Amino acid sequence: MLLDDDFMKEAKKEAKLALDKDEVPVGAVIVYDNKIISRAHNLKENLKDVTAHAEILAIRQAEQVLDNFRLTGCSLYVTLEPCPLCVSAIMASRIKKLYIGTFDLSMGACGSVFHLINDDHFNHKINVKWLNDDECGLILSNFFKGKRGQGQV
Repeated sequence: MLLDDDFMKEAKKEAKLALDKDEVPVGAVIVYDNKIISRAHNLKENLKDVTAHAEILAIRQAEQVLDNFRLTGCSLYVTLEPCPLCVSAIMASRIKKLYIGTFDLSMGACGSVFHLINDDHFNHKINVKWLNDDECGLILSNFFKGKRGQGQV
């Protein structure tokens, strides 16, 4: 049986694929019945699509696999705390569990900046688990250090 760490390792592989494409290195996998049914990484720059976040792309793929927009019983593993856009999609898809690798102190919507996830105004509640994975944070901080060194951030 695979463990949370195994699934987060797969999400980190996706983040590294984004890094190879000069995208903000965020990766996501969706798990159903202890199997990965979708995986994705940020592709905003390559697709020129503001909605091409890892979480959104993984959700779209999982919907196709399950032939349903309701992803009840699914868990999402993501390397970076989801933003408001992604939290909205996560809630609308009815994902059951959310595992987060590291905080996003600029746009995090799971408690760092905003607390949209599990807000009392919404009827769907998601079991959120912070994994506090140092490697997730390191991948991102190294990416942005490189960008700042090139004068791009």
